[in-house]
Formats: sequence, structure tokens, C-alpha cells
Amino acid sequence: MRHLAERGRRWGGALVLALGLGLSCAAAAWEGTVTHVTDGDTAWVRPDVGGGRPVKLRLDGIDAPERCQAWGPQASTALAARVLRQRVEVEGRAVDDHGRLLGRLLLGGEDLGAWMVQQGHAWSYRYRRSLGPYAEQERQARAQGLGLHADPAAEEPRWFRRDHGPCD
Repeated sequence: MRHLAERGRRWGGALVLALGLGLSCAAAAWEGTVTHVTDGDTAWVRPDVGGGRPVKLRLDGIDAPERCQAWGPQASTALAARVLRQRVEVEGRAVDDHGRLLGRLLLGGEDLGAWMVQQGHAWSYRYRRSLGPYAEQERQARAQGLGLHADPAAEEPRWFRRDHGPCD
């Protein structure tokens, strides 16, 4: 029961956030400035319109190493170096189970999820039998031995989380 109440609070907060931005959770585009990077697939973006508090954005379609996992610090640093204090476009798609906006992050029209995978800082997010939206970028990064793909022991974050739990 406690879990359901917590989930309701997260969804309620996300709904208030979406309504406050004048967005629908299903599809919304807006611009803002990146204020913080939590890890290789999560950034905080302060909306230009209305200002207010930064929105926690989980980059859709990628899975970057956890902060406490091998390659995690490098992935966080790469994303931060690319977007911190930059004006970006957010294409929101949904709200995840943790209350984060799930969507694409674009810098000058470039999809940063694709860039992270292409540079070897993340995997294309796999779901069921799908290799994910950035499978081609991952294939190229593997072929070139870029970033985490240079390490034969690199472990996908989903398996790391299963075996070790969250970093916090």
C-alpha cells in the first residue's frame, strides 16, 4: 500500500509538472537550459517559458552505465561536457516510474541520445526483442571500439542493477 501511495505522489507531481509547463505527457517539445547532469542518461533542464524549477529528464532510448559502475563517471562527464549550461530542446514523451520526464534531448538539432551511444558512452536501450532506437549507432561504436565498447568486460546497466542494485 505504501508503494502505491508513493507511486501516486510521483505521478501526481509529474502531472502537475507537465500541466505547469503547458505540456501533455504524451508529446511535448520545449526549450530550456541544462542546469545539472546526474549521470550519463539523466539531466536537469530549466524551462525557458515560465522558468521555475528544473525538470529531471531521462534520455529516452539509451542506457548509460550507473554512476558507481565501470564507465559510469566517463558517461556522466561526457554528457555534462556536452550540455551543461547549454540551451537545449526537450521532446517529452512520457513520465517514467520514477517521476522523471522521459524524452529526447537535442542540442542544435542533434539528438544527444544518439550522440551518447555513437561515442561509446551508452547502450541503445533494449526492450524485449528490439535492439532499441540507436542500434545502428551502437553497432558502429562497437566496430570502432569506442568508449565502453573498448572494454570486453563492460556490463549493460540493466544486468549491473540486477546483480548489484542501485548505486545509492
